[in-house]
Amino acid sequence: MKLRGPAGALRGSAELPGDKSISHRALLHAALSPHESRLQNVLRAGVTAAMIDCLRKLGVSIEGTGSDLNVRGGTWQQPTVPLDCGNSGTTMRLLLGALAGMPLQVELTGTPGLRRRPMGRVARPLREMGASISADNAPLNVRGGGLRGREHHLQVASAQVKAALLLAALQADGTTTIHQPAPSRDHSERMLRELGINVLSSAHAVRLHPSGRPLPPTRLTVPGDFSSAAFLLAAAVLLPGSAVRLRGVGVNPTRIGLLDTLNAMGADISIENRRESGGEPVADITARYSRLRAVEVRGELVVRMIDEFPIFAVMATQAEGMTTVRDAAELRVKESDRISVLAAELQRMGITISERPDGFSLSGPQQLSAATVDSHADHRLAMSLAVGALLASGESSVQRAGAVHESFPAFAHTLRALGAEVR
Repeated sequence: MKLRGPAGALRGSAELPGDKSISHRALLHAALSPHESRLQNVLRAGVTAAMIDCLRKLGVSIEGTGSDLNVRGGTWQQPTVPLDCGNSGTTMRLLLGALAGMPLQVELTGTPGLRRRPMGRVARPLREMGASISADNAPLNVRGGGLRGREHHLQVASAQVKAALLLAALQADGTTTIHQPAPSRDHSERMLRELGINVLSSAHAVRLHPSGRPLPPTRLTVPGDFSSAAFLLAAAVLLPGSAVRLRGVGVNPTRIGLLDTLNAMGADISIENRRESGGEPVADITARYSRLRAVEVRGELVVRMIDEFPIFAVMATQAEGMTTVRDAAELRVKESDRISVLAAELQRMGITISERPDGFSLSGPQQLSAATVDSHADHRLAMSLAVGALLASGESSVQRAGAVHESFPAFAHTLRALGAEVR
């Protein structure tokens, strides 16, 4: 992907792909139901393609070629081949939870990058419930069935671990309680309550008592993905004269830590037309060019914006003062080591940034220089570097930019429609 900067003002409105996290959960809940579910605005990208392919190999019927799908599941079948989760950690972790309750023997595998990502934080509590899982890193052999509900005390606040345990808890004998050290995104709890499941939750605990009955069908329109919105909001805030409106964005409070941070930085962002879809809050968001001031991000706020730190770092380059991120060591075990590679690629663009074991710090504002940078096959890094390139003088090239198809296939097209020069 090649981009020319400094870009002029971005203006207009856009709609976003369906939320990645909600799409995954909706697909799995629908796959566990023997009834036909109707899902609309499902994210169709690399990460969900892996989930859909795995579910089909398990005998789940999924029909539809666009973002609207009809899903009929029920009793899953023994697959004849290993299930390839691609580069999707969400697919592997959530499938582990669902398969833990199934009387099947299944191998889960994926790309070399996925095989390096930690799965023990899911596998260990599932073993305690009665599942047999061969290892703490892929490839994993899973033999499920006969689960017992129990209490779990998570060491790290992780929505994916929580979602996997809730999928197992649906199939367990007895109540399951999950204690977490900080709030994490609550899409699973909201969706299960919409389906009539007995789920009680607070900031630091979730309890599920299974009904013993099959899940009813899911009827859901997936909101626009806030994590995808973040790149367009950032570009609008950073480029003089810009005003961009994004329609139908999910604004779940557990997901919009970046909005709280931008407000603290002085960004001109408005939220309008608030409504609800399938238990999820949705709204239209407008961002305008703003002069930013530096902030410190740490503690529980980190969990609420864990996917947005690459683009936050780009915004921090233009903020007045010292920006510091702490308590974000989890960034090192994402699709890439997002602390190390983010620092390295921003340095290629002339930015002075100090890497920390659990975050980074940089002083701004700083001028970005056009450069050839590498996404490290990380979709969020690719889009963040693309936004950075719009601020630089001259043409920049983002290598391995095809990674954006993992979560936002229309990213380049959307930027062009708003006025950026992208090819």
